[in-house]
Parts: sequence; C-alpha cells; structure tokens
Amino acid sequence: MHLAANWNYPTSVRFGAGRIAELGAAAKAAGIAKPLVVTDARLAAMPLIDRALDVLSREGVAGALFSEAAPNPVAANVEAGLAVLRAGQHDGVIAVGGGSALDVGKVIAFMAGQRRPLWDFEDIGEGWRRADATAIRPVVAVPTTAGTGSEVGRAGVITDVKTACKRIIFHPQMLPKIAICDPELTVGLPPAITAATGMDALAHCLEAYCGAGYHPLADGIAVEGIRLVADNLARACRDGSDLAARAHMMAAAMMGASAFQKALGAIHALSHPVGALHDTHHGMTNAVIMPYVLVFNRPAIEQRIARLAAYLGLHPTFAAFLAWVLELRRELGVPHTLRDLGVDERNLERMSEMAPKDPSAGGNPLPIDASACRQLYRKALSGEIAP
Repeated sequence: MHLAANWNYPTSVRFGAGRIAELGAAAKAAGIAKPLVVTDARLAAMPLIDRALDVLSREGVAGALFSEAAPNPVAANVEAGLAVLRAGQHDGVIAVGGGSALDVGKVIAFMAGQRRPLWDFEDIGEGWRRADATAIRPVVAVPTTAGTGSEVGRAGVITDVKTACKRIIFHPQMLPKIAICDPELTVGLPPAITAATGMDALAHCLEAYCGAGYHPLADGIAVEGIRLVADNLARACRDGSDLAARAHMMAAAMMGASAFQKALGAIHALSHPVGALHDTHHGMTNAVIMPYVLVFNRPAIEQRIARLAAYLGLHPTFAAFLAWVLELRRELGVPHTLRDLGVDERNLERMSEMAPKDPSAGGNPLPIDASACRQLYRKALSGEIAP
C-alpha cells in the first residue's frame, strides 16, 4: 500500500438538541449578514422554516427564502437560486433540509461569483481549480435528516438532465463554515425516510472503510459510524421521538460524509444512474444495492469486513456481516430488489455504461467496468445474492 495521502477535517459543528436557536449567531460568525435560506418546498411549508427565519430576524439577520430544491436536484434548481441570490445581493447561504437541499444551497453559494458554466467544475481531475475561490459565498448548513452528511461535505450532487447523469460539483471551499446539527429537527421524520437516510449514512461509512487508499483516520471514523447505525437506526425507526437514537444517527451521518473523503465505491456508482433515470430516493437505492456490491467485492474486503463484524459484536466473518446487513434491511422494510423499488431492465445497458464513469467508481476496492456493472444490476433486479 502506498503510504501517502492528503487528509482534511476542518468543519465547525454545533451539535445538540436545541442548537437551532444559535442560527443567527452562527450566520454572523460565518460572516453572513444577508443570507439566502435555501430549502425544499415541503420544508418551506412547515413551522421549522418560520422558526429559522424568526431566529435570524431576532439576531438582526435579514433572511430571504428560496425553496425550489428538488429531491433529485437539477441544474435548473441551482440557476433559479442563483438568480434570487444575485438579485437580492445576498452575501451567503443558509441551507436547511436533507442532503438535496444542502447540496443545492452549497452549489448556489459556490456558483455565486463564477463566470464559467456549472459543469466546468465537475469533480473530474482538478476541475475545481478553475473556480474563483474569492467569489464563493459562505454557507451555514442545518440538516433535517440523518443521512448524507452534506453539512460536513465539500461537494454537491446535481443531475444533468441532458445526459441524465448525476454530476458531483466539488471545491474545498464549498465546505460549510458552520454546521448546526440539532437532532430535534429530525424527530418528525417518518420511519421510511428515517430508514432510507440512515441506510445512506451506513453506505457512506461502509464504502469509505472498504475503499481503496490509505486513510486510517477515515477508517476509524467509518467503523464507529457503522456501530452507531447498528445500535440506533432501527431504534429511531421504531420510535421517532427517541432523541438519543436521533442524535447518534445524526452523528453517524456526519461521520460517513467525513470518512468518504477517502473513497466511495460501486454502491454509489450503481445508485447514481438509477436515481438519475428512475428518480428513486438515493439512500434507499444505496440500501437495495448494498449487499450485491458487498458480495462482488468480497475477494478484496473479506478480512476487513471480518474485523468490522468483530467490532460490531458479530461472529468475525464476512458471512455474519452480510447476514446483519440483510436482516437490518428486512427490519427497516428496505426492498430486496431494484424491481421492488420500481426499476426494470429498460435502462439496463445505459446504466451499465454510466456507472463505471461515475466519480465514485474509482474508489471501489475492485475495478468495475460495464460488464461487471451489468452483472451487478441483473443481480440487484433478480435478488440473487450469491456470487
């Protein structure tokens, strides 16, 4: 293994129940006096957003609202938000919501002063160096789900409708200046969304731990994140008012996003085309695909997974960990196949060509090409777990 790497964990996080009350102070600390509050239409109609705007107002921070972040956001969402931000001369963004709303808010702040088109900054090579770093607006992130961990991430995922591809826009300064992680904000989530977002956090931790590259910091964070999911996700789904379980899941989500600076892998590479072409929930798609990728990667990760199983208190074998994943999916009501998720073969060839080109594919512990992706999609459609 090549023992050389670049590591970075700089996020400032205000974690704990009731910390939303500090939103105005956090905006000031981030240098934001006139924020654009970015969220989605569902949240915009809920008391949470009124509360956030009221907290800002009481601190003398005049916020305006933009609520056109789609569940699978597209470039048009970013462009619409940019128009509002520029017209209102907003000096920063407060992104409130799940991963999609946070991603849209971060990308709006990133694009605020750029002169090049959005796709020029896709996370391919060093495309991010094309950006004018001085023109990026600061962001305060307020997650309302425990899944993507976008509040501590340096990228946003946006769908290019012309190619039906999910593209990752990256820049180190897209990292929010401050994240307010208040588990009380997740208490109203229904069990299905709690399960889907929680499985997304698990996928992030798992792929980071198994991914190619040398990053023992990420490995340690990922392993503990997986333990938190194991101990708390089903609890949070059974009792949505269990604030301790909600808090631990919010931490696990941040840990997954912190850890996957090491790598993602085939779970995400396969999931992104499915979401782009079939508009499925990203976390739930990851949950469906997870065991099929685990089995595919087994030759490269068996010993690592055995150590992980031991840490979770399972029999220290790959088989025991796989059985745990399958049982967790069953308990949470995760569909066993992509077909159960409403996906069929009509885009099979297209997805099989798209997945190996996804930026996540390069971090997989085994190489994947179109043939391997086709095989994995077929298994995920049929429910065949065996190699």
